[in-house]
Amino acid sequence: MTAPLHDKRPGTSGVQLPDTQQGMRRRNLSRVMHAVAAHGPLSRSAVAARIGLTRAAVSTLVDELIRSELLDELGPERPGRVGRPGSALAVSSRGPVGVGAEVGVDHLAVCAVDLRGEVRARAVQQVRNRGRSPELVLRDVAALVQRAYAEIRVAGLSPAGLAVAVPGLVARDTRSVVRAPNLGWHDIDLEPLLPSGLPLTVDNEANFGALAELWLGEDTPEDFLHVSAEIGIGAALVVEGRLLRGTRGFAGELGHVPVRPEGPRCPCGGRGCLEQYAGEEAVLRAAGLEPGEGRVGLLAERAAAGDRAVRRALGGAGAAMGIALTGAVNLLDPRAVVLGGALARLAPWLLPSLERELAGRTGGRACGVTVSGLGPDGPLLGAAHSVVQAVLDDPVGVCAAG
Repeated sequence: MTAPLHDKRPGTSGVQLPDTQQGMRRRNLSRVMHAVAAHGPLSRSAVAARIGLTRAAVSTLVDELIRSELLDELGPERPGRVGRPGSALAVSSRGPVGVGAEVGVDHLAVCAVDLRGEVRARAVQQVRNRGRSPELVLRDVAALVQRAYAEIRVAGLSPAGLAVAVPGLVARDTRSVVRAPNLGWHDIDLEPLLPSGLPLTVDNEANFGALAELWLGEDTPEDFLHVSAEIGIGAALVVEGRLLRGTRGFAGELGHVPVRPEGPRCPCGGRGCLEQYAGEEAVLRAAGLEPGEGRVGLLAERAAAGDRAVRRALGGAGAAMGIALTGAVNLLDPRAVVLGGALARLAPWLLPSLERELAGRTGGRACGVTVSGLGPDGPLLGAAHSVVQAVLDDPVGVCAAG
């Protein structure tokens, strides 16, 4: 699978560079990388025109990036252009790759993505992680990561970092899961339990799903609310191309917004939370089905076949999501709501009641709701691409750290 790196907003990974001469050089290297990644193949002259530097300055930067195996020189540009043909540049398929991992309630997954957005390694393990100790779960994650490392090294590639998506609250600027109700985790520091030696990032799966939508989605606006709906439900807000994390890093806990305050108790300790009505297991219960692997596909099949119980359950889930989203939309006024995750497959039966609730409860014109084309792969791809974006944002610093 190849995904174009068409993000046009350098700095989206959060890398901060110092205001020094060395920092300026690193910023200019980043500008070159982003220009080629977003618009390449490009000649040196075309890069210079796009970023506003002289051709001589760009040539010096390009030579450094080629030596670091971050850019490839493809040969002369195609004929038909005015003037002497330049040598076309593209981001390298041989240099560093970003490795992403996802801890799900019922699965583990790892993938490696190169600078061109191509998935170079992937592994998935179906396993029920609820109630398992973090040590056992992360031991399995570490084994999958090491398998991916071995595969990409055989291909002559090198990992630039590891990013892990988890279904829970992650304290800002840390690698600690404060609470993951659907796993039963509390105050778990992932760093000692994962492979060392490379930069490590840990974040909520909804945040990575939103970043994947921002970087890889078709016609995604710079302001949107991303809803990641699977066994749990999370959300992430992107404003002007940047993720809004909140003071503690806990922004986006849509699944634990109460839609019926006297409703059933939730693993988070509250009552009537959205997950109790629109999470995967809640929908299955309402449809009279037992939880299990591949249940979302079964729901989609039965809904398409006209199963009334399934359609009624999905309609109720959509209404609950609409009620929960009303507060977020009224408060934050996003340009769009994007529905992602596994339940995006059920959008034809979720959206009518969801949109009806939104339209009836929000002021002015209702916010548009779209469905992500990334499906359940969003968080995993977002994690891997976050490492790639960090390389683009600071080509020298990230590679040196690795």
